[in-house]
Parts: sequence; structure tokens; C-alpha cells
Amino acid sequence: MTIHTDHPFDDPAGRDAVRQLRGRLGGQVSLWTTGAGPERAGLTVSSLLVLPGDPPLVLGLLDPDCDLADRLRVDGARLVVQLLEWQHRDLAEQFAGQMPAPGGAFATTTWDETQAGPRLSDAGSWAECTVESYREIGWFTEVVARVDHAQVGESDDPLLHRRGRYSRLGSGT
Repeated sequence: MTIHTDHPFDDPAGRDAVRQLRGRLGGQVSLWTTGAGPERAGLTVSSLLVLPGDPPLVLGLLDPDCDLADRLRVDGARLVVQLLEWQHRDLAEQFAGQMPAPGGAFATTTWDETQAGPRLSDAGSWAECTVESYREIGWFTEVVARVDHAQVGESDDPLLHRRGRYSRLGSGT
């Protein structure tokens, strides 16, 4: 785990303008998880798209050096994509490597074990997916996954990410 000393989307002098532009897009934060037991891996992901169609797909950009990317580079890999709420902000920081997680990030909350991987017990919206493809693109690993099953619940307090910070709807940040 790496604890970063600064946020990659902040505006200090000399920060890459393209990275700043990306940071201004914002959106709801997701947590991608896979595996079981000691082979579990997860990552906070805010660069994703949900693509309706036949089949429906989820596309995400992952750090190519993270454990999750390694586990998903296997034929037939399965994963869970869950949307996070404001109450999950510490968990999001832990899976992003921004906050310590004594015992590991999976030890900090309750999980339901599924065939696709661990799912947050209190996740209201989630999808179980199968990886269709992955490729290195720019500084990322692009993962395209088929949505095998999805559940959509209430989202009264979504965890949003913009410019390296978490916020709530209507918070003005």
C-alpha cells in the first residue's frame, strides 16, 4: 500500500494541465473488488463508464501497478463494481491508498462473498461482472467488463469525487 503525500488533481504550480482537466470532471466513486480469501483485491475507481447495450458493459481505468489490475488480467476474471455513498469515504480512501487500513482494507467493514468477488454488505447499487478485455492505454489499464447482474438501490447521499476531494451533492465543492 502507498500513502500519497498529495492529491494528484490539486492545482499546485507546475501540475499537468490535462490531469487538472480530468480532475474537474467529477462523478460518483465506485469500488471494484475481486477474488476470495487472501487473493482478494480492490481499488477505488472514479474513472468509469457504464455502457448500456447487449451486453451492457462497464469500462474502467485502473492503475496498471495495482493488485486489482493484476488479478483482472486473467481470462474469465470476475469482479464486483459497487457505487459508494458518503458513509464509505474512509473506505474509499483506504482502497485508494490514501489512508492506513489496519489489517487491510477488507478488514474495515462487512462483505458478502459472491462468485464475482466480495461485495459491500451495505452497498445499495452494484454489478457483478466478467472481464471481456483489458489493454494498456496512456497511464492506465483499461478494463472492459460485461455486466452479468446489476442491482440499483436508493442513492440519497452518493460519494462524489472532484479535484482530488470527496464531496456530497449540494456541498458546493
